[in-house]
Amino acid sequence: QVQLVESGGGLVQPGGSLTLSCVASGIFFSRLRMHWYRQAQGQQRELVARVESNGRITYADSVKGRFTISRNNAKSTLTLQMDSLKFEDTAVYYCAAGYGPGHWGQGTQVTVSS
Repeated sequence: QVQLVESGGGLVQPGGSLTLSCVASGIFFSRLRMHWYRQAQGQQRELVARVESNGRITYADSVKGRFTISRNNAKSTLTLQMDSLKFEDTAVYYCAAGYGPGHWGQGTQVTVSS
């Protein structure tokens, strides 16, 4: 059974940093495209960043230069380092796996507020 478990969300002031982690089980992690998505209240879910099995990375324009996605295949872990956070980064952040993606975590709330 596939499980993606996110952690690391919370409340942070503008300009601050947070690190999100996603631990995967039940999948061939190293073979899969992995993603971070987010969904702000009243908005559609949007891609934040993805990393392919070969290491190729794609970022949304809104987070380029501020967020860093990485993967640790040995630990089946996906990480999102978020720096210089802005009010508009407030959202529920989801880890996802696969091409579709076909598997989703439960999400972790990130709130940027002063």
